[in-house]
Amino acid sequence: MKLYTRKGDAGQTDLLGERGGKDDPRIDLLGVLDEATSCIGLARAMSTAPRLADWLIECQRDLYKMMAELAFTDELRPEHFALSNTRVDWLEQLTDSLTGEIELAPRFILPGDTIPGGALDVARTVVRRAERQAVDLTNLGHISNPETLRYLNRLSSFLFMAARLEESQAGIVAREAKA
Repeated sequence: MKLYTRKGDAGQTDLLGERGGKDDPRIDLLGVLDEATSCIGLARAMSTAPRLADWLIECQRDLYKMMAELAFTDELRPEHFALSNTRVDWLEQLTDSLTGEIELAPRFILPGDTIPGGALDVARTVVRRAERQAVDLTNLGHISNPETLRYLNRLSSFLFMAARLEESQAGIVAREAKA
């Protein structure tokens, strides 16, 4: 079995239901979501907080489900490929729980006081980029599931708190940015 097909050598790729250019904004968003899940995986590999690994794996799986949902055309997308509001609720609960146990600085903070915390902050910024692109695609009518934007918004908040958890586990209080 060969890993490559040569079908994309001229700049075209498959969405599930049609072919499109690799410069299509939907393909770009799929790439950023792939980047986000890879960043989360790297942060997970570095993580020192035992309870964080399972949560990050769930986030990666949610992003893969989102990518599958976005890769289908509306006509061909199976109903079970749609990300549901229960995943947004799950992220809210996790984030609220972490926020309740970790004291946050009242101002902007500088990322990078621990390696795993810094990796989680990088993942957060990639998710924020995906969210901005998803907003554009929603406004253009390419994304119809409102949970996509809600999930990405909550995921960035969760990753912020996960980074603070890593710092907290290391006995570090995040540094203030000081403008």
